[in-house]
Amino acid sequence: MKYGFDNEKYLKIQSEHIKERIAKFGNKLYLELGGKLFDDHHASRVLPGFQPDSKLRMLSQLADHAEIVIVISALDIEKNKVRNDLGITYDEDVLRLRTEFTNRGFLVGSVVITHYNGQSSADAFRHRLERMGITTYCHYTIEGYPTNVALIDSEEGFGRNDYVETSRPLVIVTAPGPGSGKMAVCLSQLYNEHKRGINAGYAKFETFPVWSLPLKHPVNIAYEAATADLNDVNMIDPFHLEAYGKIAINYNRDIEIFPVLNALFEGIYGENPYKSPTDMGVNMVGFCIDDDEVCRHASNNEIIRRYYTALNKLALGACNDAEVSKIALLLNQAKIDPATYRRPIAAAKERAALSGHHCSAIELADGTIITAESSELLGPSAALILNATKHLAGIDHSVKLIPQHMIEPIQHTKTEYLRSRNPRLHTDEVLVALSLLSAHDPLCRRALEKLPELRGCEVHSTVMLGEVDQKIFKKLGVGLTCDPTKKRQ
Repeated sequence: MKYGFDNEKYLKIQSEHIKERIAKFGNKLYLELGGKLFDDHHASRVLPGFQPDSKLRMLSQLADHAEIVIVISALDIEKNKVRNDLGITYDEDVLRLRTEFTNRGFLVGSVVITHYNGQSSADAFRHRLERMGITTYCHYTIEGYPTNVALIDSEEGFGRNDYVETSRPLVIVTAPGPGSGKMAVCLSQLYNEHKRGINAGYAKFETFPVWSLPLKHPVNIAYEAATADLNDVNMIDPFHLEAYGKIAINYNRDIEIFPVLNALFEGIYGENPYKSPTDMGVNMVGFCIDDDEVCRHASNNEIIRRYYTALNKLALGACNDAEVSKIALLLNQAKIDPATYRRPIAAAKERAALSGHHCSAIELADGTIITAESSELLGPSAALILNATKHLAGIDHSVKLIPQHMIEPIQHTKTEYLRSRNPRLHTDEVLVALSLLSAHDPLCRRALEKLPELRGCEVHSTVMLGEVDQKIFKKLGVGLTCDPTKKRQ
C-alpha cells in the first residue's frame, strides 16, 4: 500500500494550531469536532498514511483540561440512521462513543439531543440515557434556522435551549456523524455563556473539505460524495475571498451559518474575531500531503465506491435517485469512468460474461488482477480470497486448499440445521476452515499468512455481497464495490 500522507507531521502542526486557538480565547473554548475522532476511516482511505485515531492521539494530550459533549439529532433517532462504516444506529453509536472516550481517559460530560420537537423516539432515548446516569439536554428546532438571525439570537431561539453545564476550559463537541447539529450546539452555548458573564470562544476542527486544496481536487470531491445524503456542497468561501483576496474551500452549511456566528460574536465581543468560515477552522491536512498523486488515486477510488454503495442502497430501497444522481455528477466532475478507472470492475464483468456466473476480481498491490467465480461450493468472494492468497503465497492455482469432503459437511449444516437457502461458503467460513487446516497443512498456513497483503487492495463483485462478506473485506482493509444486483445463480 502506497502512502501519500505524512501522519507524524500532521500530529505536530495540527496540535500546535489547536493550542494556539485555545490560548487565543483563554478560559473557555468550544471546539466543534467534525468527522470521526478515533475511527476516521474515510480520511485514512482518501489520504493513505492518515491513521484513523490521529485526532484522538493529538487531543489526548489535552485530556486533563477537556471534556466531551456528544450530540445526536432527534431526526436521526427517529429514522434509525445507521453509520455505514460500523453498521450501527446513531443512538447506539452515542453509547459506543461514550464508552470509548471514557476508556481513553476523557471526561464525557453529557449528551445533547438536537432538532428536538417532542419526538417520542427521542424521548425514549433520553429516558434511557438518564436511567444510565448520563446527563442529557435538549436543543429545539428554531424556525428559519440558519437565516433568521434575529430569532436565533434571542430568548425564543438559542435562549430556549437547555444550557449545557460544563466544567473544563476545553469543550469538545462531537457526534456520530455529519448533520447532527454540532455547530448549533456550540453557538447556543456561546449565547447562553454570555448571559452568564462568560465570553467563551469557538473553533472548528474538521478535516474535510480541505480548505487549502482546489475545489475540484479528488480529496474534496470524495468528501462531497461521502455526504451526498446530506446534500452538502463544496464551495469557494466568499467571505474569505472578500477579506483576503485568496481562494479557500469550505462547504455550504458553514458558509450559510457564518452570518449567525458573525452576529453572535458581535453581540458578545463587539466584533467577530473571524473574517470567514475558513478562519474558524484549524485544519492543516492539506499541508501534510507528501504524494499528491497517491491521494488523488485513493480519492478517485473512494468516489467510485461511494457511487456503487449508493446504487446498492437504491436497489435495496434504502435511498432515492437523488443521492445516486449527485454522486454520478461528482464522477463526471472528477472525469472518472468507473469501468475503466477501477480495473477489477472490468475484470469481474469480463469473467462473468464468459462463465455465466457471478464473479469477483481483486487488484493486488503490484497491479496483478485475480478473478474468481461462484460455484456449487463457494461464493465469488470466498473463492476470490482463496485465489488471491494462493497467488501471493506462490501456490499453484490447481491446488485445492480446502478439500471438498470438508466443505460438504459445512454446507449440510448450513442448509439442514441452519435453514440457509445458500449452501455456498462465505469468506468467514473459508477463513475458519483454512485456520483449522493450517495446524497441519503448511500450504494453508502460507495462504493465511498472506492476508495482511490484501490491505489497501480493491475488489469488485458482480453481485451484491451479504453483510458477512462485506464485513470480512472491511476488516481486511480491502476496498469493495458491488454491482447492484441481488439475483442468485
